[in-house]
Amino acid sequence: MAEALFYHLTAQPLDRALPDLLERTLQRGWRAVVRGTSPERLEALDTMLWTYRDESFLPHARQGCDTPERQPIYLTTGDETPNDPDVLFLIDAADAESFTAHTRTIVMFADDDMDAKAFARAQWKRASEQTGATYWKQDDNGRWTKAFESAAP
Repeated sequence: MAEALFYHLTAQPLDRALPDLLERTLQRGWRAVVRGTSPERLEALDTMLWTYRDESFLPHARQGCDTPERQPIYLTTGDETPNDPDVLFLIDAADAESFTAHTRTIVMFADDDMDAKAFARAQWKRASEQTGATYWKQDDNGRWTKAFESAAP
């Protein structure tokens, strides 16, 4: 069954929280698409994913690469999912038509971005109607705490 997970960034910015979630995704043997709304943001994430830790990196490619179907993590501003992802990450108020198309759809939004928070509320309503949703919030140390969930339809 598909899951919709909402991650409210209150203690860490996206570029610190996203790599950990992507690592967990890959550890499960899953593939991911990170869908954003800004090519500039994806360019910055692209660089960060190669360098975010001294001892490791997260293998990935951006929209326009030669072999998107082979990428464990694919960054895009479009609707394409060429690597057959298990997990769809929606950042910066990116949207998805369906919250049931992947094993998980993860919506990440920053506490200080009022537009993204408002958009996440609308997405929560749609996700709750389609598959149910779980809301996670960061504690002061950046660890995720489950705050509540909506029942599956």
